[in-house]
Amino acid sequence: MAKQNKAYKFRLYPTDEQAFIIRKTFGCVRFVYNKMLAERKATYELLKENKEALKKVKHPTPAKYKSEFEWLKEVDSLSLANAQLNLDKAYKAFFKGNAKFPKFKSKRHKQSYTTNVVNGNIQLLDGHIKLPKLKMVKINQHRAIPSEYTIKSCTLSMTASGKYYISILTEYEKEIESKKIENVVGLDFAMDGLFVDSEGKKANYPKFYRQMLSKLASEQRKLSRKKKGSSNWNKQRIRVAKVQEKVANQRKNFLHHKSKELVTTYDAIIIEDLDMKAMSKTLKFGKSVSDNGWGMFTSFLKYKLHEQGKQLVKIDKWYPSSKTCSSCGQTQSMPMNIRVYACSCGLHLDRDVNAALTIKKEGILLLANA
Repeated sequence: MAKQNKAYKFRLYPTDEQAFIIRKTFGCVRFVYNKMLAERKATYELLKENKEALKKVKHPTPAKYKSEFEWLKEVDSLSLANAQLNLDKAYKAFFKGNAKFPKFKSKRHKQSYTTNVVNGNIQLLDGHIKLPKLKMVKINQHRAIPSEYTIKSCTLSMTASGKYYISILTEYEKEIESKKIENVVGLDFAMDGLFVDSEGKKANYPKFYRQMLSKLASEQRKLSRKKKGSSNWNKQRIRVAKVQEKVANQRKNFLHHKSKELVTTYDAIIIEDLDMKAMSKTLKFGKSVSDNGWGMFTSFLKYKLHEQGKQLVKIDKWYPSSKTCSSCGQTQSMPMNIRVYACSCGLHLDRDVNAALTIKKEGILLLANA
């Protein structure tokens, strides 16, 4: 039996005292991370020409700082240990050439920390969760975690509007059998509505961000008129954050439902391996790309398909899906203003549907070769 992981996210309702400890832990984790990074950065600058010496350097641990900064002992020690693990991962990614050099964390960075299960220090008990240093915290557990699932770690986070959440990582044993691929669909990314599939159906994404744009702009204008750091400024900052969080929650909910619908219907889903970051930098498309959440959508598809033994296939981002005829395979120039694909073979089809069909055909070839 293979080990699988699944995370469950729930809302937390800490008391004022517990919320203070949580925020204090955020600060301590950020402090330790930055201290360790500063030392590593200094060592790297000193020894970057001598790679062998650099490999032998013993890096500082959170324990080093506890004697000098006594208040670090007041928070969960496992949260500080995880800060070191996160820095180690960031460093390894940098040296492998997969990421940029690690950056210092600021107060504007995501407020979160991770703790691990050790000797029953984390337990779910009747509407509450027992956590290190916090004891029993009220939790809105809107769905049950199967009894055979083992809790491995928990990540506590706080949103900009001051809401607390916990993500519980579980482990379970399950042999996932690969499903026979019968029903296949191709998805062509659509700037305007998330995607168009190879059967001609559109996702019809509601554009939550654009719906809220005028309200968000109004609240942000009010914020800009208030003295930064004042009580009124902070109240208005929370109002702005609540609008942004509502948009994010609406988007996430829509993407969950849409991905579940597709995963239930098809055995394999074919998409293009797009660089969304590069696309969002394009001035004309920035808001459209960030609004529909394609990256989040594909990650939802990936894990939901995996759980059912189904497949997500990504074709090369440079594959000319929009230029290729889905019927005969000929290619032709297709400027963005031309919305119908007309081919000499007689095909006359919406350009997005044609692209989705082309993506599906290329994906089926990849599946056959695999």
